[in-house]
Amino acid sequence: MSTTPRPFKVLGIQQVAIGGTDKQRMKTLWVDMLGLEQTGTFQSERENVDEDILAMGKGAFKVEVDIMQPLDIEKKPAVHTTPLNHIGLWIDNLPKAVEWLTAKGVRFAPGGIRKGAAGYDITFLHPKSNDEFPIAGEGVLIELVQAPADVIAALG
Repeated sequence: MSTTPRPFKVLGIQQVAIGGTDKQRMKTLWVDMLGLEQTGTFQSERENVDEDILAMGKGAFKVEVDIMQPLDIEKKPAVHTTPLNHIGLWIDNLPKAVEWLTAKGVRFAPGGIRKGAAGYDITFLHPKSNDEFPIAGEGVLIELVQAPADVIAALG
């Protein structure tokens, strides 16, 4: 493996995102049955998503569970299909991580670093590699999330 020092750390799990065709049914499980707290909502026509942001844990150990349904079931992206379910990882230095990983052949999904539903800077590792970028999520969409200072202090 590479001897180049990694200029960033993965600090922990930031979120798990689960898509389906009926957000209310998912809410019955995650909020009513399991007791997670709803902390926000997010809608984006560009991303074809109607999302409820749920949470468990506190402080640096707070983990988001995003339940998503498509605004239009006939349009893409199809947030209700398995490939858009994803896991989010706290990263202490997102720009450095993207730069280093790209140089090492990791494939990112289109869109670059941008503001995510919860307000943090995010980007996604593509679930499939290609000839140009031979390293990817191996079937899993992985979101890298810039950790805020309090999370870096607690987990870094």
